[in-house]
Amino acid sequence: MTAPLTPPHQPQPNEPWQAPPSGSHLAPGTDEEARERRAELRQGAVITVALTVAGIGLGLLWLWLAPRVPLVADDTAVLLKDSEGEEAIGADGTFVLLALAFGVVAAAGVFLLRRRGGIPLVVGLALGGLLGSLVAWRLGTWLGPTSDVVAHAKEVGKGVTFDAPLELHAVGAAVLAWPIAAMIVHLGLTALFGPRDPEPEWEFPRAASGEAPAGAFGPGPGSADGPAGEDGPAAGAGPDRP
Repeated sequence: MTAPLTPPHQPQPNEPWQAPPSGSHLAPGTDEEARERRAELRQGAVITVALTVAGIGLGLLWLWLAPRVPLVADDTAVLLKDSEGEEAIGADGTFVLLALAFGVVAAAGVFLLRRRGGIPLVVGLALGGLLGSLVAWRLGTWLGPTSDVVAHAKEVGKGVTFDAPLELHAVGAAVLAWPIAAMIVHLGLTALFGPRDPEPEWEFPRAASGEAPAGAFGPGPGSADGPAGEDGPAAGAGPDRP
């Protein structure tokens, strides 16, 4: 005779540590959470595309507001008309200021669209701002004065003032101004005005009379473990007889 095989452990229905069944409202990764994640991804993609298209407006504003660098040609070379002018630096500063303004407006709009925030929204803000800045930079230089300075100087003639190409000298700092401003402003708005998670409420069990149950704050005065239990009379012992 052989001993019967021990059956595998079967979890009891009331076992507290067993995983909730699939499809239960307590199981992780429910359909509602999946729909929420897909909605956040769609919103992040829409934000990226919208900010990239908004880069066209930034490029046009930069082309309109950026100061021009005047050039003049003589018999041998093309020279700056005002050698002490700051128009070249002004073009970079104009682009950065416009990019910062676009970043603030974009962050405020995204926060009003979805106050809860989310990683896809922040990624969409950063990526869309970067792509929008690149679009603005390339559009402004393309629509601005030609980059062939020598041909332009020959076309206008000797001694005639003409505009230098519209350029960015600090390209890295200029194209990062928009996404950095958008992320900082969005983070600040979320921290100040975003929804708060409810704080957990602590509840202590109470007896029927409103007092704490016995043993909740240590042994009672008449228990066997306390001083009274050690020195006091034994339970059930009567008074000493003479």
